[in-house]
Amino acid sequence: MYNPILAKSFSHYERKTFGWCAFVVMLIVVFSTCIIFKNHLYPQSFDGDAMNLQLSIKASAEDMFVIKDTTLLKKLETEKKDAEPMCNVLEPLSDYCETKGDIRVQGNSSTIFVVSSHDFNINSWIIQPYPRKGNAGAMSRVKSWTVKLVQDGEKIPKCSVYHGYPALLFSLGGYSGNHFHDFSDLLVPIFSNSRYFNSEVHFLATDYKSWWIGKYRTLLNNMSKNKILDIDNEKKVHCFPSVTTGLKSHTEFGIDSSKFPNRVSIRDFRQFLRSSLSLNRVESIKMKDDIVTRPRLLIMSRKKSRILLNEDDVRQMAEDLGYEVVLAEANLSTNLTKFAQIVNSCDVIMGVHGAGLTNMVFLPNNAVLIQLVPLGAMDYLAKRDFGDPAREMNIKYLDYKIGVNESSLVEQYPLNHKVFKDPSSYFRKGWGVFRSIYLDKQNVKVDLNRFRSTLLEAKRLLATS
Repeated sequence: MYNPILAKSFSHYERKTFGWCAFVVMLIVVFSTCIIFKNHLYPQSFDGDAMNLQLSIKASAEDMFVIKDTTLLKKLETEKKDAEPMCNVLEPLSDYCETKGDIRVQGNSSTIFVVSSHDFNINSWIIQPYPRKGNAGAMSRVKSWTVKLVQDGEKIPKCSVYHGYPALLFSLGGYSGNHFHDFSDLLVPIFSNSRYFNSEVHFLATDYKSWWIGKYRTLLNNMSKNKILDIDNEKKVHCFPSVTTGLKSHTEFGIDSSKFPNRVSIRDFRQFLRSSLSLNRVESIKMKDDIVTRPRLLIMSRKKSRILLNEDDVRQMAEDLGYEVVLAEANLSTNLTKFAQIVNSCDVIMGVHGAGLTNMVFLPNNAVLIQLVPLGAMDYLAKRDFGDPAREMNIKYLDYKIGVNESSLVEQYPLNHKVFKDPSSYFRKGWGVFRSIYLDKQNVKVDLNRFRSTLLEAKRLLATS
């Protein structure tokens, strides 16, 4: 019925032009519709490995998202052609390998297969994934893993489970269970190595210890949103787009920001602790002359070795100087969150050199650490383990070096003994010999008059924060 109207209003040529325009518009609409609904109209097919993926997804709910994103499979196929392990065995503290592409982790053989189409002069590396490689005592408790480069087409284990996130493999062997090493060897390196992934990472733990995972579960859950795998006991072959085997670690109880792409630092780690453990105090108390304030002093008690023999006298003196004093001892059964909150409520922490001082990580900024350094030429150890890390953590640091008459060793050896005259000679005999004398058998009774000035200096530092 429109033809007469169009004929009266438009010429034959104009009507023909309108028709072609309408046809083009219809083609554009149809083409756009196909693009939008392509994935619904034409389901994608899967190869043999992808079929394994379908089966594994049914058995593992946490990986269900993978089957919906087949780009992962295509990415693996593309990247394995360029896969090249980046293994570093020259760092003083740790060996590690960074691999990308088609990476297959077989836990029961402690092997990581890297599929590549390239030929390399070296095709396998042995890695102990714990960052204390120069320490024979620690590394004797760490399982070795093989990172093996294999050619595309070789007989290798098929993937049982595909994961869409990268993986970080580390050992819970070594000195885990010692509070200092839990942080310096594990928690700090795990944080620095995984922070870049913003919790989208899988933790693969070899030499698995369920009690260790339980103690630090709150922190680990905030580093990774995925379940930690006891990889040694996994019968399935787990496949990832990338795997870092070993923990990159470059300093004792700290982070070398220059070694990480996101410039993560030990201060970021302290902020992470505050957030994860609900630590409310960010800054320590600031002393002012015109306001009566009582800073809180935490004395880290020890009951087995390096005991502060006149702890009660030190406490009384500190209270007389205006401190509110808290006594506490940390052990394996201590609740991490509750103890961290106690430490965070304090402005000064003091104790004899030992793992208990590790709790300084929970202090607010500009707080003060006082380390009592026992006899035994331990200045270097004291500075490396706590002095330097404290300053990096924005914590002020004081040390109090024990005199001969303040050490219980005077009751065991004559004053002219080489225990006092030449402690380095015992260190040359090995760490075990040195430790047995200067750490395990030595207690401390500080000179109150001499130590008084250290407590006053701590208050002065709080006033200048």
